[in-house]
Amino acid sequence: MRGTWAKPMPGRPPRIHDLRHTFAVRTITGWYRAGHDAAREMHKLTTYLGHEGPRDTYWYLQAVPELLELASARIGESSAAEESQ
Repeated sequence: MRGTWAKPMPGRPPRIHDLRHTFAVRTITGWYRAGHDAAREMHKLTTYLGHEGPRDTYWYLQAVPELLELASARIGESSAAEESQ
């Protein structure tokens, strides 16, 4: 199961919250890689995780550099498409 958990703090075993974090990050990353509109899909993950609103779920974007890069690239693609029209 190595590699399936968010990395715990040194000297501590993985916590259930680490598993939730890993699930959320992999779900959002999968949406971006598959070309889905993550903003449109976010309400599903927000509900599943029991968050009050998408704002609480979007925290995962800033917590993981890969997700931040994917989100930034998507915004850049959208901006470029709008400018060419």
